This record gives sequence, C-alpha cells and structure tokens, in this order.
Amino acid sequence: MLSAHRHDRTMSEEPASVRVPLRILAIDVGAGTQDILVYESDKTPENCFKLVLPSQTQVVGKRLRDAAAARLPVHLTGTLMGGGESGYAVADHLAAGLAVTATPRAAATIHNDPDRVARLGVEIRNEAPPGAAIVETKDIDLDALGSALRAFGVELPEVVAVAVQDHGYRPGAGNNEVRFDYLQSLIDGGGDLAGMVYREPPAGMTRMASVAQMVPGVYLMDTGAAAVLGALGDSAVATAVEGQGAILVNVGNMHTFAVLVRGHRLFGLFEHHTGGITPAIIGDLVDRLRAGTIQTETFRRDFDGHGAALHPAYEDEGPFTFVAVTGPNRRLARGLGYHMAVPHGDMMLAGAFGLVEGVLRSLAEEGRNPGISLLALPDGNVP
Repeated sequence: MLSAHRHDRTMSEEPASVRVPLRILAIDVGAGTQDILVYESDKTPENCFKLVLPSQTQVVGKRLRDAAAARLPVHLTGTLMGGGESGYAVADHLAAGLAVTATPRAAATIHNDPDRVARLGVEIRNEAPPGAAIVETKDIDLDALGSALRAFGVELPEVVAVAVQDHGYRPGAGNNEVRFDYLQSLIDGGGDLAGMVYREPPAGMTRMASVAQMVPGVYLMDTGAAAVLGALGDSAVATAVEGQGAILVNVGNMHTFAVLVRGHRLFGLFEHHTGGITPAIIGDLVDRLRAGTIQTETFRRDFDGHGAALHPAYEDEGPFTFVAVTGPNRRLARGLGYHMAVPHGDMMLAGAFGLVEGVLRSLAEEGRNPGISLLALPDGNVP
C-alpha cells in the first residue's frame, strides 16, 4: 500500500488542494548536452524533475555517422539548428565520398548562405533521393521528450522556455560579427537581465527564430544570459551580485561566457571559444574584465572568441572582485581560486534555472506576477 505522506517541502503554506502550480519546461540547449528542468512552483527547485541528455546536435551527428557506417547517402530535413557535432558529421560524410542532400530549411544548419552550402558539396532539394537515410534537424524534440516523461507519469508543461547560443545572420556579415553586435547590444541596451528574455527573437537571431517557429509562445534566452541568471541560485553568488558585484564565468563545451554584473545589470562581458581556452587565458581575461581594461577593438585579434564589451559606467562601479564559475568545463578554472557555483545543488542546471527565473520575471512584467523567484537569498533560501 502506497503511503500518502508527502516528504517534499512546498514553497507556499497554502493548501495544495486550492493551489494550481505553475509548471515550466526549461531546456538549455548546449553543444554537448541539453539540460532540462520540469519546474513546478509547489516544489523546491531541488525536488523538481531534471534530465541531462545529449544535445540534438549530438543526436543528429550520431544518426549521420550511423548512416556513414552503413555507406548510405543522407537527406537532411527539418529546420535550422545549432552546428557543432552535426556539422562535423556532415563534413565527414562528404569526405567519405557519400552524398548529402538537404531541404532549404535544413541546409541553413550547415550555413545560412545556400551558395556556400552547395559549394561544400551538399545538394539542396525538397525530396530525398531514393535510398537515402532521412535525418531531421532541430534543436529540440518535444515529442521524444514528452514520450520519455510520460513513461514516468509526467506530462509536459504548457509553458516552454528554451536557451540557445545564436550566432545570428546578416547578409554580407560574418557570423562572428553578427554575434558580437548582439553581445554589444546587451551592454548598450542597459544590461538589464530581465530584458534578455524574448517572446520575439532579436533581429537576425535565426536559431532563436527557428525555435519560435517550432514552439509558438516559447520564451527564449541566449545560453550565456540564462547561465548568468541561473548562477544567482547559488547563495554566495546572489550575495555578491546584490552587494559589491561579481564576475560570473560559464565554461561551456563550445563557448566560455563571462560577465560583470551587479544587481540586475551587466556592465561588461567577453565570449571565447572553449576549444582554444586555457586556465591561463581564463585568468588573464577575468583580470582584464575586473580591471576594466578589456578592449573591444583588440579582443578578436588577440583571442579566439566572438568579442568583448565594457560599459563606461563600470569605471565608477568597479572593481568587482568576487568570481564564480559554472559550466560543464569549469574544471579549467578550478585552480584559479574562484568560487565553484552550485545553484540549487546542481551546477549543470544553471541555464535551466535561469530560464525559469527569466519566465517568472517576464510574467511579472506582463502583469501576471506569480509571486515567486528562484534567486537565492543570502541565507541560502528561496522566496
């Protein structure tokens, strides 16, 4: 006989029988993993259901490599998604002398310029050639996720929030240039963390737009901004950010993103490719960020990254001495003496926690204030 006794602590003293929990599906899409949180407002964050699964670029890449092992041509269908492993697998497929075709929308995963896709050897066509293995490109798979959760009696929430790292696209401009313009806009626009949650993707952010087409009504964030917001679920980080300010570093599988933040405002940032970063480079860039000497003009010349930006107001606000690190490759910073942040006891879910907090802030701005927050208080509790 099952016990009716409940051990999970609720976040409200109101009886559960008269309360309708707010449920949010948060998916932080990375290059190696997709970090998923099923948030329910009547549970503590620690008791919410979580999954860390291979990212869709890893899933698509494996399907391509399985087709290559079988010596099959492949036809890509679906929509624009993130690159990484899927792109490497396409290149290897072509190098092995195997044909790759793609629909126009799926081809944008390889490159936004269809002429460049064609020059790589990919034929753009709507229908799959006979005998081709069909591989669908997409950043999220709600059908598969829903099936997996239903096997455990969990239904997908209606509210969905997704974070992706979007290089963006603008005709005549390189991906690095478009990405940097977006990063610079975060600072020039006032650096408000709450303003980094989108219902409509910023201009040129093609990957966000693709997710929005797949999931109408979705809440969108950049993975870097989501990680920053989620890190505030660590009480030491929250205390520093609300006080003297902090430097937050997220060492992801493909990108290392760092910001200067106090209160709800960003004062500076940099983004470096993780594949070319070392502990010494992290320490150097953090020191430059802290001192306010990081230079927009020379960053991409001297470092392997998308750019750096600094607001002039930091001169009067800084220096921020506290440094916290999150991300699946944070081991690279372990010997630097920084705080290893663990928001709500789970570092891998930092971005997902940030997504939920972003939705809660957006609901408040829309006049539907849920009256809750995931941000940690100085005593380590949540409101």
